[in-house]
Amino acid sequence: MQTIRNTLVVMDAQQPDALLLDRATLIASATSSHLHLLACNKKNHSSSNLQATEDSLRQKGFSVSSQQAWKDSLHKTIIAVQQEQECGLVIKQHLPDNPLLKTFLPSEDWKLLRFCPCPVLIVKSTEPWQGGVILAAIDAGNSDVNHRLLHAGIVGHGYDIAQMIGGTLHIMSAHPCAEQLSADPVYHLSDSIRAMYLEHCRALQAEYEVGDERLHIEEGPAEALIPSVAERLRVTLTVIGSVARSGLSGALLGNTAENILDSLNSDVLVLKPDDIISHLEELASPPHNQVLDGAIHSWPYSHSAHLEIPKTQTVSYIKEASSRQADAPAISLEQEQRLSLQAR
Repeated sequence: MQTIRNTLVVMDAQQPDALLLDRATLIASATSSHLHLLACNKKNHSSSNLQATEDSLRQKGFSVSSQQAWKDSLHKTIIAVQQEQECGLVIKQHLPDNPLLKTFLPSEDWKLLRFCPCPVLIVKSTEPWQGGVILAAIDAGNSDVNHRLLHAGIVGHGYDIAQMIGGTLHIMSAHPCAEQLSADPVYHLSDSIRAMYLEHCRALQAEYEVGDERLHIEEGPAEALIPSVAERLRVTLTVIGSVARSGLSGALLGNTAENILDSLNSDVLVLKPDDIISHLEELASPPHNQVLDGAIHSWPYSHSAHLEIPKTQTVSYIKEASSRQADAPAISLEQEQRLSLQAR
C-alpha cells in the first residue's frame, strides 16, 4: 500500500461523492499519492463539478488532477486511464446489480475486477474506516508459490491499512468439508483439515502479529463464509484475491471476489497475482504497429535505433510515393517563377 504513487478515483455524477473522496483522501494522506479524478462521460457533462472537486482537494493540500474520458464502455475507460496515468490503485463506488441479469451479463464492476491490472477498491459501506476491523480473506488450502505470494499481498495490504486507520486485522480462510477432499475415510476428519489450514497460516500470523483469536478457519464455501464472518466481526474493509477467470466458465460462474461483491456489506479491496497482472497489462496495452514504428525510426533525423522494414513493404512505400508524384499536376515555368518570387 505504501508504494502507491498515483490513485485513480472514478467519479459518478449519479452518486454522492463524499464517501468515495473520504476513502481516497485517507489513502492519499497516508501514502502521499497523487489523486487523478476520472469522470467517464461521452460528453462534457461533468466539467464544472469535476473542476470544483479538484480545486477543493487542492486547497486542502492534495496533489490532484482530473479528466473526462470515454472508450467504448465504463470498465474499458477506467482501465485505459489507469494505464495512461500509471495508477497503482483504482477506487470506485459500487452499484448493486440485477441478480438475474448479472448471471449472463456481467456488470461493469465485475469486468473491472476481472480485467483491471492493479488493485481495485470498491466502496460500499458508509461506516468510517477509523478504528475499524480489516478482514484479510485467503485460500490457505493452496500453498504453491504463486498463492503464497498472493496471500502475503492480501494480508500485507490489510496490515498496512489497519496500521493506517488504527484498526484491527483479522485473517480468515474457508475450507471444504472433508468428504470433498478425499474418498479415503482416513481423511474424513474436519479437525485434521482445519489443523492443516492453521499450519499454513502460521507464517502469516507471525509476520503480521495476528493472534489465534483473530484467525478464523471455518468449514464451508468461501462465497458464503466470507460475508458471514465479515458481518459477525462488523468488518469495515474486506481484502480478497481474484484469479481474473475469463471465458465461458468466468462468464457463468465468476470467481469468489465477484460472487461476494453484492453480498458483502463492507468495502472490498481486490488484489491479483503478479503473473495475472502482467498478462492483463499486455491485454490493456495498445496494439503494436511494427510497420509504423519502422517508418518512424527510419526517418533520417531520428536518433532512435533503426528497425528493419520488410523489403516488400519498403517497395510498396516507394511505389506509392512514385505514383502520387506521377499523378501530381505539372507546374508551368511561369507558375514556378511566381512561387519563387512569393517565397522571397
